[in-house]
Amino acid sequence: MTGDPNGDATDLPTAPVLLFDGVCSLCNGVVRFLVPRDPEGRLRYAPLQSDAGRALLDRAGLSEGVDTVVLVEGDRAYTRSAAVIRVAELLGWPYSLARVARVVPRGVRDACYDVVAANRYDWFGRREECLVPDEDVRDRFLG
Repeated sequence: MTGDPNGDATDLPTAPVLLFDGVCSLCNGVVRFLVPRDPEGRLRYAPLQSDAGRALLDRAGLSEGVDTVVLVEGDRAYTRSAAVIRVAELLGWPYSLARVARVVPRGVRDACYDVVAANRYDWFGRREECLVPDEDVRDRFLG
């Protein structure tokens, strides 16, 4: 593994990578929301279903069956509400204000997250294919 932020499954990045459900319309919408709010390109993205996603899950010690948002940042992996809060922090002001949510016990935060996650396909739909990024940000997406 190298520090190349544009790495692939065999050359995993050390930059923070957000793993998301590539066929979830809500998840794809969140990624589309995040990309323009991160003009420096600090975050990378990979569908959980991709080779890079599976490799990063393995590197983080998580099973392939993980069905939640995961932020892999160096040797740390954040899941569910902790991943959402950490991504907001990485975006900077005003999104970093989300860190105040840490005063809510993680069990409560994750229970709220789980309600949305369990209903995401019913409420927002399911895609047949993973998100295809625009050419100008394609280097932020791992395959």
